[in-house]
Amino acid sequence: MENVTVTKGRDAAFTCVVNNLGGYRVAWIKADTKAILAIHEHVISNNARLTVKHSDFNTWTLNIKNAQPEDRGTYMCQVNTDPMKSQSAHLEVVISPDIIYEETSSDIMVPEGGSAKLICKARGYPKPEIIWRREDGSDITTRASTGSKSKVSQAQGEILSFPNVGRNEMGAYLCIASNGVPPSVSKRMMLQVHCE
Repeated sequence: MENVTVTKGRDAAFTCVVNNLGGYRVAWIKADTKAILAIHEHVISNNARLTVKHSDFNTWTLNIKNAQPEDRGTYMCQVNTDPMKSQSAHLEVVISPDIIYEETSSDIMVPEGGSAKLICKARGYPKPEIIWRREDGSDITTRASTGSKSKVSQAQGEILSFPNVGRNEMGAYLCIASNGVPPSVSKRMMLQVHCE
């Protein structure tokens, strides 16, 4: 059996080939909970999203509709011979990134020389990485704790800090959240600098 990775909400399937089954039965078991999901062609789990199919004499398929995070884990196709024979494979359910708007900055205005912070939070599985870019493609000025400045085309992390804002930092910033599960998402924030 092959490991399967699906995006939340998509369907997943495990296929198990059993030759010379004879009078034995094929059972599907979720290994981490030891729950018996199906025996032969009958689903005995109370999960209505599971179905079992038998085709070509020797091929058994467990289908999981609309996969959810709680479906993650190891699935086992088991034959009740003595000794018992089994094959197992893992299901991973991934979730594309989503910006958490209530924990993410909107446009801000700061006086020149003041300090500012742009915050961007995202959910997803695996945990999304956040990168920052300027909308116009110009560099972001970062400052180390020692006060030294450096220019970068993009910055990483949930918080983009501006300890001493200059007017050249004014403009639109994009926070981009990605975790390898398409699509990536972004939010645009304006940093306005109020000059005396």
